[in-house]
Amino acid sequence: MEEMSRLKALRKERKLTQIQMQLLTGIDQSDYSKIETGKRYYSFEQCKQIALALNTSMDYLAGLTDEKRPYPRNEVTF
Repeated sequence: MEEMSRLKALRKERKLTQIQMQLLTGIDQSDYSKIETGKRYYSFEQCKQIALALNTSMDYLAGLTDEKRPYPRNEVTF
């Protein structure tokens, strides 16, 4: 569950609350809390929204890289 601890650590590093993450991602706070604690997995779309909100890459969230900075992105519309 290293990925989940990364998620919580990065959120705290960005000084965001779970409620703020809900507002940024559209993921209900209780569901987001379950994702952080490893009681629930996120979908591809949720992972994408979390990566955008935390200004990181999906690869970092998945534990595939230790680089927090996101890759250069195309312009994203919500």
